[in-house]
Amino acid sequence: MPSSTTYFVRLKSYSVPNGTVICADAPSTNITSLTGLEYFPRINTKKKHKQVNSNSEDLFPSAEERLPGIQAPGKNKHSPLAYRMRPRTLEEVAGQQHLLGEGKLLRRAICSDSLTSAVFYGPPGSGKTTLAEVIAAFTKRDFCRLSAVGASVKDVREIVAFSKRKQQAGKHGAVLFLDEIHRFNKAQQDVLLPSVEDGTIVLIGATTENPFFALNSALISRSRIFQFEPLKEEDVILVLNRALADKERGFGELDIEVDNEALEFLATGCDGDVRIALSALELAVKSAEAENKRKIGLEEIEASLQKKNIVYDGGGDAHYDTISAFIKSMRGSDPDAALYWLAKMIEAGEDPRFIARRMVIFASEDIGCADPLALPQAVAAFQAVERVGLPEAQINLGHVTTYLACAPKSNAAYAALCKAQKEIREGRTMEVPRHLRDASYKSAGKLGHGEGYKYSHNFEGHFVVQDYLPEPRRYYEPSQQGWEAKIAERLANWRKQKEAAKKAAGKPPRSSGK
Repeated sequence: MPSSTTYFVRLKSYSVPNGTVICADAPSTNITSLTGLEYFPRINTKKKHKQVNSNSEDLFPSAEERLPGIQAPGKNKHSPLAYRMRPRTLEEVAGQQHLLGEGKLLRRAICSDSLTSAVFYGPPGSGKTTLAEVIAAFTKRDFCRLSAVGASVKDVREIVAFSKRKQQAGKHGAVLFLDEIHRFNKAQQDVLLPSVEDGTIVLIGATTENPFFALNSALISRSRIFQFEPLKEEDVILVLNRALADKERGFGELDIEVDNEALEFLATGCDGDVRIALSALELAVKSAEAENKRKIGLEEIEASLQKKNIVYDGGGDAHYDTISAFIKSMRGSDPDAALYWLAKMIEAGEDPRFIARRMVIFASEDIGCADPLALPQAVAAFQAVERVGLPEAQINLGHVTTYLACAPKSNAAYAALCKAQKEIREGRTMEVPRHLRDASYKSAGKLGHGEGYKYSHNFEGHFVVQDYLPEPRRYYEPSQQGWEAKIAERLANWRKQKEAAKKAAGKPPRSSGK
């Protein structure tokens, strides 16, 4: 290194091995012994170099400032209204009274700063992230925010290491809020387990997916699940009025008036998602402001909302919950409720083939022999969906839904199958009687197959008494519903003939056993 040139130090890291922090762009002598540094000559000796001390926020942020998610995201007038209007205190949180009402567990845990690891589970716009930010304001712990959409295992480990240092210094560990926690795969979730187990961090996960399917069972067992519900209409209206009146974060300074009818429409149309309601209100207000309007009516709100939001995830809880309600409504013989849930699925974009398949299953499981036409009707609906397609096939679905809901119900055939399957799984498998075995090949007679078999059509009434099982069983007990009542009558007559034939032969009637 030439001695005639003045050199400056540029740090590759924030400290040298001995822990001494050195200012950037500072003249240095005898620098050949330092490691981890770059050297560069001063080009303009007259230029004043900015002296930076070890507290500089630009070049030398503290360990906490460098930690992922340690700093709260800022809000400004350009932030979306839904973001600006996030509650700052528990009193400002709308809805979720089953969790945050006076005396409720979650409220007491937040107020006493004693919250343990938890998972906030609920639909979008129900306040999961909002409540996490309120907790951040309440807690005396360091609060770190991450989103599983973009965070890595490295980020998590840095926060865990930071929390351990805090605990070693005699302080509380950090709170890690992990939004969209279901986006972490199983291996990534496993990284959290030891730290949650030993209390190094308090984990608060937020998810729209059912945690019992989306999260590791080990992580669930170490966390408390809090289920959030969609906001009620009155809660949404409360938030909208607050946004219109708030001069600091909302539109209080604009003197905008919104019709009550328009607010009610918006509260209904958002389907409990307050974020959608606030976004639509913001669009309506900005449009009115651009046109120098001071009054917003139903027409403007309808234009801002466009299409009503339907909370429906094609592969999540809404998908399974709605089809469950649809099936149970038909089983309960309520065509109105069944049509409502059918309409919801159609409007939400559910695959019509999925609906039709469930109707085919329902026809045999819940109607069975009570109405022999139910299954052909359901199969016809399935074929119509495949050949006609939406939107016209929704007419076929509605038609068959009402038929199935109004048909007489019986699960006797399905219940009988379940009994037989249970015995096959749990009991000893019975052999096929010789007289029932296949006798179609030449040597079958040598084995005694088919000997003594009675062909039913050769007898009066096309019925003959003979055993079809080595031991008698009775699985099918027909109901008195619809056509099955006639089946029950015929079956009772045949069973009576069997008992009479056995008595005539001097054989005591055997118990059905199962």
